[in-house]
Amino acid sequence: METKQPRQKGRRQEREARILSAAEKVFAEAGFGGATMQLIADMAGLPKANLHYYFPTKEALYRQVVENIFQIWLRAADVFDSATGPAEGIAAYIDAKMELSRAYPAGSKVWASEVMHGAPVIQDYLETTLAEWTEGRMEVIQRWIDEGRMDPINPRHLLYMLWATTQHYADFGHQIETLNNGAPLDDAGWTEAKRAIKQIILTGVGVEIPPET
Repeated sequence: METKQPRQKGRRQEREARILSAAEKVFAEAGFGGATMQLIADMAGLPKANLHYYFPTKEALYRQVVENIFQIWLRAADVFDSATGPAEGIAAYIDAKMELSRAYPAGSKVWASEVMHGAPVIQDYLETTLAEWTEGRMEVIQRWIDEGRMDPINPRHLLYMLWATTQHYADFGHQIETLNNGAPLDDAGWTEAKRAIKQIILTGVGVEIPPET
């Protein structure tokens, strides 16, 4: 019995992961309205009944996809709390968000589409979790400003710029690929993109760029 339960739990987690990965892709391509549970089941290679077992409705599955990418973004922002100053904190946040745009482009597109349509499913998240997180990071940035470690700018707009710049590489990946001679960015391309963004933003807010950047 002890071996059976972990095995069953492992199978359940594996199926949930397959469903969420497939749903992320389908929602990114078709949007919430165009996606169907059958399309997602086909993408996951599972019977449709399996989807309803784990996620009873399309909205429940969609919300989980959106929550997943949001939680990943929040964890990436932990660097603000542990950073010794704006150079390290902002640079590390840019690195983390760029890597997430590279690893989760479909999830980023789902989030962008949801917000552009007025956040009909996750408005409560924007008003609570995102608002609280934003206020917390703004306080960190304002503290750096008050300490004279960066130029006096509006922290809110700095965050907006960081989000827009880093998520552009996911949401407009096709455009970037087209302008990159029809090929996706390779490792060197991503490294150069991160370096350029850090240079532009850090210099723009009066912060000396860390040597490793």
